[in-house]
Amino acid sequence: MTKASVLALLLLWACPLDFYRPAYEERKDPDPSWDRVHPRDYHQDARRREVRECRRCCDPGEEAPHQYSSQQNPQYQIVPQINITFLKGEKGDSGERGSYGKSGRAGHMGPPGPGGIKGNKGSMGQPGEPGKSYFAAFSVARKKGIQSNDYYQTLLFDRELVNLYGHFNMFTGKFYCYVPGIYYFSLNVHTWNQKETYLHVMHNEQEVVILYAQPSDRSIMQSQSLMLELESSDQVWVRLFKGERENAIFSDEFDSYITFNGHLIKPKSEL
Repeated sequence: MTKASVLALLLLWACPLDFYRPAYEERKDPDPSWDRVHPRDYHQDARRREVRECRRCCDPGEEAPHQYSSQQNPQYQIVPQINITFLKGEKGDSGERGSYGKSGRAGHMGPPGPGGIKGNKGSMGQPGEPGKSYFAAFSVARKKGIQSNDYYQTLLFDRELVNLYGHFNMFTGKFYCYVPGIYYFSLNVHTWNQKETYLHVMHNEQEVVILYAQPSDRSIMQSQSLMLELESSDQVWVRLFKGERENAIFSDEFDSYITFNGHLIKPKSEL
């Protein structure tokens, strides 16, 4: 059904028409004698003609007749009824889903929410790795002098001043590296008059630096210092070396004239 048909039915339903059936006498042929009406009956004939004419109640300026002849039929009114239910169609199938629109702008961060309830205590985790030592330092001394005719002899120390974590072994006279990195070492000795002093600072089995003093009428203090980059299990120690003369270093039981020191400057993990 088109939209025009629906609108026409709605107008008919909104504005009903009144139809009046003409009287039985009006359906017959008029009497020819009406044309010869006496003048005094002219106005009465005019009223009859107005009554006999069919009028619509909705025409402007006219009124519906109030009285009807006993020969007229009763008034009929047509009231169309429209069933609106058939105007609504059946529900169609769902269409395909459209594409996503563009993302909107990010909103402002809201205020922090209230704190939650404290949870239950968790279970104990697995034990971690042992703590690692990132420090190393030692300082040892010798009170007893030494005179040697041997070609190679490890210099031992009899006094422990500082030995952090026991990295310096007093029995072997050697420092063992447990923390790889950069180290600083220093050796101080007192020479013996009229005797030669000849020592090496050793890195594993390799001579690194020498401390040497020629024979003299007086004894003096001699020192040597250096830095080494050590790996794990490296060794640093002092060795006496015999030349053409007797090798000797002076000390006594009251004071310490011979010292050997070392400490870690920076571990390898931080280089």
